[in-house]
Amino acid sequence: MKLYTLIAVLFLLSFSCTKNNQYRVGQEWNYKTRPTEKSSILKILKIEEYPETGKVIHISISGLKMKNPSSPTGFAEYISHLPISEEALDKSVTSLKNKTGKKPDSLEMDGYSYWKKDFDKGNAGIFTIPVSEIVSTMERSIVAGDYTK
Repeated sequence: MKLYTLIAVLFLLSFSCTKNNQYRVGQEWNYKTRPTEKSSILKILKIEEYPETGKVIHISISGLKMKNPSSPTGFAEYISHLPISEEALDKSVTSLKNKTGKKPDSLEMDGYSYWKKDFDKGNAGIFTIPVSEIVSTMERSIVAGDYTK
């Protein structure tokens, strides 16, 4: 019986090891979008590991239709940087769209730099909810004019 238990544990460990390495910088993923944003995709910008949060995956999102009263069109189509837990990203992605998309641009990395400075001071965190919920929460805050939530 112990042999079967050992085999089962080894199998589960090997599965979790391959799963944890599925994300790579530059990849583009389809995800569970909001109904009006079916063509929206996310891109992996950077992957880091921190003792207090575990793996943090930095993403950008394009193809949005997020209400934004200060935009000339009334909508924002892009979020340049979001830090998200691997678990939340796992719950969001549906399929790999592009294995080797373009590397992060300066706007995306500027967003990361601002976050990193605040994170190191203890003034920033990471998202632990699915991507579509992050977008909805950000939209509600922007429409309400409350950028602190």
